[in-house]
Amino acid sequence: MVLKNLEVTMKITHFNDVLLEDVNVEGADKTKIRWLISKKDNAPNFAMRMFEVEAGGHTPFHSHDWEHEVFVLHGTGALVTEEGEKPFQQWDVIFVEPYLKHQFKNTDDTLLRFLCVVPHSHQTAKMSGNPLGDKPANNC
Repeated sequence: MVLKNLEVTMKITHFNDVLLEDVNVEGADKTKIRWLISKKDNAPNFAMRMFEVEAGGHTPFHSHDWEHEVFVLHGTGALVTEEGEKPFQQWDVIFVEPYLKHQFKNTDDTLLRFLCVVPHSHQTAKMSGNPLGDKPANNC
């Protein structure tokens, strides 16, 4: 199959060339964000954000109907939930399921930096673990 008139879009840039903005949401403190890849880049499904949380800072304590996939690039912190705090460190991966009330908190005196991927459309989450069906799947 040959596709004609298909415009291919890609982006390669250094993260420092992406605008660093304050997170101006109630409950956030000393937290900034870079929208590394988003709808403005013609990414149809997901946004990749980089958060930078200063010492003593945190994201808001909140919940929503979409998941987070997080990769910790630098620093140490805690994932705060209604069940308490779970520590994490550089190179950890974190999955935050939909509807879980959560907050990312910097527990160190250095910068906490992490990537967070979220979907653009906030569809009702499938909780089966298998994106292709209603039964659990291995490694999906």
